[in-house]
Amino acid sequence: MMEKGFEENAPIEEAPQGTSGVPAEPAEGAAHRLGEQLREALDRHLRLAAEFDNYRKRVARERLELTDRAQAALVMRLTDILDDVDRIAASDPATAAAALLEAILLVDKKLRKELEAAGLERLDPVGQPFDPAFHEAVAVLTPSVPEHDHLVAATFQVGYRFKGSLVRPARVQVYSSESHA
Repeated sequence: MMEKGFEENAPIEEAPQGTSGVPAEPAEGAAHRLGEQLREALDRHLRLAAEFDNYRKRVARERLELTDRAQAALVMRLTDILDDVDRIAASDPATAAAALLEAILLVDKKLRKELEAAGLERLDPVGQPFDPAFHEAVAVLTPSVPEHDHLVAATFQVGYRFKGSLVRPARVQVYSSESHA
């Protein structure tokens, strides 16, 4: 069965004229042209996607390299401290306890200075208002005066922030007049 309008031996129609008198593009030519444009657009899309993927991989690789260089710089600053620890460990066992303690305190001071320079901040909140964002209450104590309510009474383990981000909350004892039954 033949479709309506497509009879055998039907006369071929002339290309319809556009408004400017220029013949309109035949349907087959338009389909071919649009198919070619679609292939070109798809090719451009695939190239852009590949370029973006390469860019994303390069940025990730550069970020990792930058992190590694920053960590290496910190490690280099800490190697002097490791040398000091090695000297203490290799010291004569007969060395007086006071001299060893002094050496350990100097190493501690040096280590803390380097870590603070790298962005580490120590949190010892005794006497400050309790802040659950930075403190972990592990014990409660009834305050002797009402003004101490919700203040940190003691620090069991100091907390740390690194460049503004909490690394470890301070574990504290808090004054609280509320019932704890």
